[in-house]
Order: sequence, then structure tokens, then C-alpha cells
Amino acid sequence: MTEATLVYDDDCGFCTWWAAYFDERTALRSVGFSDCTDDLRERLPAEYEDCSHLVTDDGVYSCGASIEEAIVRTDVAEPVGDAVEFLRQFEEYERIRERSYQWVADNRGRLGTSLSRTPPVRQQADDG
Repeated sequence: MTEATLVYDDDCGFCTWWAAYFDERTALRSVGFSDCTDDLRERLPAEYEDCSHLVTDDGVYSCGASIEEAIVRTDVAEPVGDAVEFLRQFEEYERIRERSYQWVADNRGRLGTSLSRTPPVRQQADDG
């Protein structure tokens, strides 16, 4: 793998909005769950559809860590990177980050009324 890849729920308009946001502001490649290759899927946790992931040559960031890493990589986030490095020094930071991620995930339908993008159209297999 040569480029970092954000893996997200492409059935979710809110998630698709964020994937497009990162596409426009980072060098990340975005891949929806439905478009994961076997090679990419092998790098993901078994229950990968439970949250987003950022896959790099060095490892896999999941859930809140994936979004944190994606934000740090945006072209508008230089000061954010410094803030994240500072916050990572505190024991409670990871718990708060993950709890915040879970709250957003649990409320993405409501949040999607303001931030949403039509999920990508998938080709359906011809069964007949």
C-alpha cells in the first residue's frame, strides 16, 4: 500500500460527506465498505463495518483515531496537528476522543440533516 486510505460507511450520507471533505483536503484515498478489495479488507479488524478506519503502511487507525488522523492530514489543520500531539499526552484524551466518535456515530442520522452527500451509486450484480 502506498497511499493512506480512509475506509467508511458508504451507505451513510453523513459519512459520505466527510469522505468527500477529506478527499478535497488531503492526499487520502477514500473507499466505501462496499468497494473494499480483499487486500484492504484483510488489513481491517474483523468487525470493520462498526466504524471508519484509516489504513496506512504503518498500521490501521480505527473509529475516533481514524477521523483524528484524517483531520491531522487536512490542508487546513496545521495547528490541529500540534493540538492533537499535545492532547495525546493525557491519559483521558483517547477515552474522550472515542466517546465523542461514538456519540457522532449514534447521531449521524440527525447530523446528516445538515451535513450529507448522496452516497455513491453502486452497480448491482446481474442475477439473471
